[in-house]
Amino acid sequence: MLKRIHAASLAAAFVAGAISPALAQGEVNVYSYRETKLIQPLFDAFTKDTGIKVNVISASSGLEQRIKTEGENSPADVLLTVDIGRLEEAVKAGISQAIVSAELDKVVPPQFRDPEGHWYAISMRARVVYASKERVQQNSLTYEELADPKWKGKICIRSGQHMYNNVLIAAYIAHHGEAKAEEWLKGVKANLAQKPSGGDRETARDVAAGKCDLGIGNTYYYGLMQANPQQKPWADATKVILPTFAGGGTHVNVSGVVLAKHAPHKAEALKLIEWLAGEKAQHMYADVNYEYPLRPGIAINPAIAAFGTLKADPLPLSKIANERKAAAALVDKVGFDN
Repeated sequence: MLKRIHAASLAAAFVAGAISPALAQGEVNVYSYRETKLIQPLFDAFTKDTGIKVNVISASSGLEQRIKTEGENSPADVLLTVDIGRLEEAVKAGISQAIVSAELDKVVPPQFRDPEGHWYAISMRARVVYASKERVQQNSLTYEELADPKWKGKICIRSGQHMYNNVLIAAYIAHHGEAKAEEWLKGVKANLAQKPSGGDRETARDVAAGKCDLGIGNTYYYGLMQANPQQKPWADATKVILPTFAGGGTHVNVSGVVLAKHAPHKAEALKLIEWLAGEKAQHMYADVNYEYPLRPGIAINPAIAAFGTLKADPLPLSKIANERKAAAALVDKVGFDN
């Protein structure tokens, strides 16, 4: 049963029986922040392969608090989300338990999993530059260069407080320290063509319309735009540049999973998590969602592979996540969104 509801409606959904707390065999209950249309094909394939039914509750916020409030009676087995920040927040909320899986340890690189096993990344996306094909001649740049005055009035971006940008800024702090990150963020703000707004696809739209020359967005949106007749012109007008930190790699964020602390279907939940890291699911993440697979040896979607070879930032995501609070404070301090 699938629903997408806001946190305030979650309680009513459970009273109505959206997920039965009964310890039914052959089921796994997933609380998800991911869009249903992106994950349902994966769950359908998992059920077909294993016979285990997947029940899903989707929401845009509040799932960690809901699981915490439900306590030992929570029917949640797995929390599925994007963003390292949400994965870390789930651990800090005390709603997770360590996952013990030799299979996951084999296929998920250490920088993309919690050192104590409380979260594992499943797929990866890079935070890149959408550049105007017509007006931008260079094909490479660093994140540091986004603050160069030569881009004054030429950059579009969504809110600095959005989780995608928050973690990018946190990564900058992790590389250079808070003082240099503040100086950089002031420089990027000075280069903005307009007040931060919209989403990543609106950023590409504005680059295509000539409102700015550079936009900041995630890689998979480019694939989604190419597949959408109305948005394809935005993608066609832009080229994707994989920026790097000076002396580092391209900033990446992840989608990932947490095994709920009181998971009533722990064995089924572990099967699902391992299946999501398996070859079939990783191919689906690449081909359907335009994400980078984490499992070695899985082909990247051609639309994404065309950007060039991704050299992911080697800093552990857990270290970057530790700087998120400082990143949010910097956004407010420099008035980035004003």
